Amino acid sequence: MTFSASAYQNEYLPEGATEVHAVVTVTSEGGVAPASASGTERAVVLIVDSSGSMNQPSSKIRAAREALAVAISELPDGTWFAVIAGSDLATPAYPPVPPGGVPQLVEASDRTRSEATSVARFLVAQGGTAISTWLDLALVFFASRPNAIKLAYLLTDGQNQHESPETLAAALARCSGVFQCDARGVGADWRVAELRQITSALLGEVDIIKSPDEMDEDFHAFLERAMGKTVADVRLRLWAPQGATVQFVRQVAPTIEDLTDRATAVSPLIGDFPTGAWAGDESRDYHVCVKVAPGAVGEERLAARVSLMVGDLAVSQALVRAIWTNDEAQSARIDPAVAHYTGQAELAAAIREGLDARTSGDDRTATIKLGRAVQLANASGNDGTVRLLQKVVDVEDPATGTVRLKRDVEALDEMALDTRSTRTVRVTKAANPAPPAPGAGA
Repeated sequence: MTFSASAYQNEYLPEGATEVHAVVTVTSEGGVAPASASGTERAVVLIVDSSGSMNQPSSKIRAAREALAVAISELPDGTWFAVIAGSDLATPAYPPVPPGGVPQLVEASDRTRSEATSVARFLVAQGGTAISTWLDLALVFFASRPNAIKLAYLLTDGQNQHESPETLAAALARCSGVFQCDARGVGADWRVAELRQITSALLGEVDIIKSPDEMDEDFHAFLERAMGKTVADVRLRLWAPQGATVQFVRQVAPTIEDLTDRATAVSPLIGDFPTGAWAGDESRDYHVCVKVAPGAVGEERLAARVSLMVGDLAVSQALVRAIWTNDEAQSARIDPAVAHYTGQAELAAAIREGLDARTSGDDRTATIKLGRAVQLANASGNDGTVRLLQKVVDVEDPATGTVRLKRDVEALDEMALDTRSTRTVRVTKAANPAPPAPGAGA
């Protein structure tokens, strides 16, 4: 498996300018090999809400049982796995833990899959919801396979009512950097912000499952992604010169995720930003902004060096440059990739601000913000977001963002717009990016 990194930017800055922007595209190639062939261990923990609300209506727990059973039956031999039933306490549904024992992942085989599917089909829905206990139990399970690629899937239908926000935040701090976690909310009684907090901290994705009969497909999609992961713990290492400040580092495709506050200092000038596990054929974009001291006209300076780290090995590198000029034709041009993803970030913010204003009864602000979102989504070709917006507003002119708020909006449609607001469309890059430094295979 090999990685490459390329930087896209307009390196020309007007006299006195200090902010340098670039989009760094990271691509992995090499396909997916089964664990038995690649030597890669994959560990999966499936966490299913089994609180009392899953019985209201009972179709939710019934669908969860069946989807979980089918997902377990699809686990390839050699995958390490566990199942957690989550309520106000976390229960190790499978494998069982003997009295006084420590939870351990089990290897998928005909026997363990059969045992786990039998357990899954008899999950009982009762009790409350305390998600920190679910995550902490997953942490214990994952500790039994320290070298595996560790991925969790969390399914819930309700709100985290039986513990404080601080308790959940503390659990997320313990789990961060150990495993990744996707989260799914079923129906309309859960909070998008709560699940987004979990997935943001644990480098996962949040989404909505509108109807219980969609669970099976979503479980399957998660496992397909999980089995495709080949390399764990890939990091962006960013060097900036003395006196420079990293303003932000954001993943901007396929989804927007701000990584700025997650930097781990390697030295006073170098920080590592986590990107999680990667599949054999994958591409992601990152928007980097560095503030540097202004240079003289004609001066060229290295503003940042972005290295892709797999373990302790730098496998590729991209350079971010700054050249000061008094030629307005050169400095006024905005790189298409930077412009596109700046707009996608504004789009996500406009949706959230518009939905917040709508919830608080501020129709004027909601109309302005959601109208701007329509305008940005239309201009960037983000058709999926346009369709979601059309369920919340009546669009009169997408080019100008002229909209009217719909009076009767289903909660499920509003939540779908919220959860998927950070999904972006890729941009067509410039034909000649700065060439990456030579990299090695991983």
